Amino acid sequence: MRKASITRTTKETEISVSINLDGTGIYDNATGIGFFDHMLDQLSRHALIDMTVRAKGDLHIDDHHTVEDTGIALGQSLARALGDKRGIRRYGACQLAMDDAQVGCALDLSGRPYLICNLSMPSAKIGSFDTELVREFFQALSTHGGITLHIDQRHGFNSHHIAEAAFKAVARALREAVEPDPRMGDALPSTKGAL
Repeated sequence: MRKASITRTTKETEISVSINLDGTGIYDNATGIGFFDHMLDQLSRHALIDMTVRAKGDLHIDDHHTVEDTGIALGQSLARALGDKRGIRRYGACQLAMDDAQVGCALDLSGRPYLICNLSMPSAKIGSFDTELVREFFQALSTHGGITLHIDQRHGFNSHHIAEAAFKAVARALREAVEPDPRMGDALPSTKGAL
């Protein structure tokens, strides 16, 4: 089974993440940030990755450290669960519509982190959640998961819909990329001999 657990403790946060890449999208996420939990639930459900996240952070300051450190721990968990990446599809893409919003994601589990995040949310907050933290989460996920991650918004005027479409598009692309490729067998999806 392709599973991993990571615990990350700093002076700002205590994060634990457990994932199963071969799950069915069962989730149990509690970060103390309601909207962020909702986004993590979407990520789990639509990627079909079982996910449990527990986070305690310095929310009396703001949500930044908790969101970023959760992205770090989740990225590290993905990298560990994927191992040497033999037999996976490696690439994934999704163009996802949610009401007024349309967001596309293309990603490569290349081991080379790179983020392009073209999201333009008209409001600074969704409830009490700072919309700029969406990018911060994806930056941490990309960097620590070794993911080349491109997220591009084509349409949208509702910030909640734009953010949720982004998380769902990433989830669907990730689902495709981590899946075993029956034609690949146990081969590495690279001509370099390493990912």
